[in-house]
Amino acid sequence: MTASGRRLSGTLDRLERRALVLVAAATALALLVLFYYPVATVFVEAVTVDGALSTDPIVEVLTDRFYLVDIFWFTAKQAALSTVASVALGLPGAWILARFDFPGRETLRSLTILPFVLPSIMVAIGFVAMFGQNGTLNQVLAVVGLGPVSLLYTLEAIVLAHAFYNAPLVTRITTAAWESVDARTVETARSLGANPTRAFLDVVVPQLLPAVFVGATLTFVFTFASFPIVLALGGFQLATVEVWIYKLVGELEYAEAAALAVVETALSLVLTYAYLQYEGRQRGTGQGAHPQPRHSLLPAFSSLGPDRSSVESVLTRLAVFGYGVVVAVVFLGPIVSMILASVTGPEGELTLRHYEFLLQRQATGASYQVKPLPAIQNSLLYALGTLLVALPMGVVMAVLTTRRFRGRKVIDALAMAPLAVSGIVVGLGMLRGLVFGIRIGDTRVQVVGTVAIVAAHAVAAYPFVTRNVAPLLGTLDSRLVESARSLGASRFRALLDVELPLVWAGVVAGAAFAFAISIGEFDATVILASGSGSYTMPVAVERFLGRRLGPATAMGCVLLVVTSLSFVVIERYGGQWGSDDV
Repeated sequence: MTASGRRLSGTLDRLERRALVLVAAATALALLVLFYYPVATVFVEAVTVDGALSTDPIVEVLTDRFYLVDIFWFTAKQAALSTVASVALGLPGAWILARFDFPGRETLRSLTILPFVLPSIMVAIGFVAMFGQNGTLNQVLAVVGLGPVSLLYTLEAIVLAHAFYNAPLVTRITTAAWESVDARTVETARSLGANPTRAFLDVVVPQLLPAVFVGATLTFVFTFASFPIVLALGGFQLATVEVWIYKLVGELEYAEAAALAVVETALSLVLTYAYLQYEGRQRGTGQGAHPQPRHSLLPAFSSLGPDRSSVESVLTRLAVFGYGVVVAVVFLGPIVSMILASVTGPEGELTLRHYEFLLQRQATGASYQVKPLPAIQNSLLYALGTLLVALPMGVVMAVLTTRRFRGRKVIDALAMAPLAVSGIVVGLGMLRGLVFGIRIGDTRVQVVGTVAIVAAHAVAAYPFVTRNVAPLLGTLDSRLVESARSLGASRFRALLDVELPLVWAGVVAGAAFAFAISIGEFDATVILASGSGSYTMPVAVERFLGRRLGPATAMGCVLLVVTSLSFVVIERYGGQWGSDDV
């Protein structure tokens, strides 16, 4: 080898040894530009008046009765009611999944991942189709001579839609805790004279309460920052903080919107910190080596015919059946109603006119009108762009947060911060910062709408990649890496050749999550796509809904097909996604 060849080889070796550090630095820079700078832009705008530092905008928000009573109090009220409804609807599901065996149990458990996949604006459309004046519910009630019932644009509709989203989350977390209860502790209580009810209250319930509190806290955090569901089912007359920020942005009241966003972000960070502290204290507790056996829901048969079930067994099956009816109404009803509304006319006749409307709009619509094909193309383009950005960011963060070094917890907290900041705030920050432009000397540097939207989607998606990959990396035997290093592999090469192939299922599941989150993202997109042709399928659904329900449901069905494909991939490869990774 020539001298120049040796120098080149040596340079490549040095770069390979430093590759992981360079990639980590690039990821940190991307996070700084795509997340922390936009959020900082909002914070700066909230504390400046005419270029001078001032707390007046925030003080005005905190002392304005309208904001305190009509906005913040209503936001907290609907979040509290939504939390109660989600827990009440989710706990029976945990009881059924943890204590009983029946055909389709694993499929039902897999469906508890849906809150992370289904676009919220699509769920809102389903609730409009079901609970509207001419919706499925009123049509069914009319058949039996009841109704009509008016639930749209009410607090009850918002709470029910939030329960649709968050009850499966409560079910998933509580089921994991229930299955970790050690059966021997229950047997000990029974041997000491406790009846089944007392054993359950004294032994099982205390072990379930931490998981219930974790699910309830997480639900409150999510519903406090809810946006698309409240916008579609409540409008500005039932506005939460997020909806009012959106209204202020539409009215170009950026300073007031920024002040409101800062107060909301501070509250969200406090809630998220409280959740993480409590969840961290509970992690790893109650891991039972001998889980309680599950009972069959199907009646037992003998040679003489079906076994005569006890009264308790009959009541149990009736309770499960009753819960199944509730689940069918709350969870299946909106999705089925959306599909039916997309293929029925005003008189209840079957028709494809709503899909024909989409085709006509595509062929003859004006340039300023929303068209379906650009919405589909944009959504897929942004999702692919999100994968290119979020997947490497998420994997690098997973590597960093599973290594032992000083300051690791700080890095983990900074990396997961996007989970605690709403998309509305990120979208507003990108609009005021990157999209409007940054002045560097005499030059204004701007980021076009498409790049800004991909950046916003990537910020929202990469933590889910991290949460899928990190648990798998954390369980790998460190001796595998040490063996690769002893054979001459650099740390970066060991990661590529040894660790990532072993956690590939988590990487695939993380990619599916990132794709699904991008496809369904609405909060930041609706701000960044305003007045441009960068609208996506969720934005198109919302804009169609403002004019007519039929085309909105047809567009929602297209969105359902795309997100369903993502769910299939997640369900296939995302088995590691559990309560500890939420």
